[in-house]
Amino acid sequence: QVQLVESGGGLVQAGGSLRLSCAASGRTFSSYGMGWFRQAPGKEREFIGGISYSGGRTSYADSVKGRFTISRDNAKNAVYLEMNSLKPEDTAVYYCAADRTIYYYTVHINAQAYGYWGQGTQVTVSS
Repeated sequence: QVQLVESGGGLVQAGGSLRLSCAASGRTFSSYGMGWFRQAPGKEREFIGGISYSGGRTSYADSVKGRFTISRDNAKNAVYLEMNSLKPEDTAVYYCAADRTIYYYTVHINAQAYGYWGQGTQVTVSS
């Protein structure tokens, strides 16, 4: 069982940066691949990127590739989403999630593969 809590959201101007954090409880955090998703009003939840349980593999959606970076610190039970060059279209509620499958060798991009979700944190990018 993994409990997840996101933080770091807020209001930022276009071109700015934010760093989201996701704190996980549970002794087996290092066994889980982690993903970041976002959902804008009236839109479906969207995969942004993910990182494998070891941190050795990452995957990003084309819409954020080159601007967003995911990292994890298994010693701190945390995963991070560094967001640069933010655009108004990045405005959404951002969620972190833990994979249903432990020790999965790469990154799942489908939300259905994730079994544990945080409550989300709002990111608003003004133009």
